[in-house]
Amino acid sequence: MTFPYKLVATDLDGTLLRNDETVSERTREALVAAAAAGAAHIVVTGRSVPWTRHILDDLGYEGLAVCGQGAQVYHAGERRLLTSLTLDRQLAGLALSKVEAEVGPLAMAASRDGLDGEVLVGPGYRVQEGPLPAVVVDDPAELWAAPLNKVYIQHHALDDDALAAAARAAAGSLVDVVMAGPGIVEILPLGLSKATGLSLAARRLGVKGADTLAFGDMPNDIPMFAWARHGVAMANAHKELKGVAQEVTTSNQEDGIAVVLERLLQSS
Repeated sequence: MTFPYKLVATDLDGTLLRNDETVSERTREALVAAAAAGAAHIVVTGRSVPWTRHILDDLGYEGLAVCGQGAQVYHAGERRLLTSLTLDRQLAGLALSKVEAEVGPLAMAASRDGLDGEVLVGPGYRVQEGPLPAVVVDDPAELWAAPLNKVYIQHHALDDDALAAAARAAAGSLVDVVMAGPGIVEILPLGLSKATGLSLAARRLGVKGADTLAFGDMPNDIPMFAWARHGVAMANAHKELKGVAQEVTTSNQEDGIAVVLERLLQSS
């Protein structure tokens, strides 16, 4: 038997990465073994390129990466963007005004487009702890001063699921809304998802969804699971993703990706 997939697509946070933002040796070795068996590895993350590049460098990763929830296809070896889709700022502003009309004031941050695009954090927005850089701005107008690939929103009372649902109900005809992690609800260009970015990258590699094994942990991975032949949710995954996954593996802390790859390698 041969390895049953030509592509292994992995989310980063809560999936490939452990909670300290490292990748275990066991998982690294399993990915190398899968590649030797004919399955390319592709990172598919909500992070934009500037927040992803250091992880790819640490992995010695030189292939394609899908970043920014599918907005960016990045060639790590050549350090250049192959595709980049930006958010229509006027449309996003209209969408957010509709959301605020329903739920009240939002705190916002914005991810600027490009290889070195900064994440700007507006008044009241709570930044996740960790090493990822962000620039705090006092004037919310600065968030909209340059091309963006996404806007992050938070609410003083609504939790992530409730905020995402409210935003989708108020403005889902104008933008896409995803919950990408704890405290991370994002406004994206309508129709954009990890699946759209992954399909572009896969086409460049000559592979299809039917060739793909996907791993993830959050609702923003649902489109990727729908596109791939087999979707594997981590034990720590959101209940919505577990509900559509073909399989649930162990957690990101317990080498969940390696557990599945090792099993497939042993049976191939």
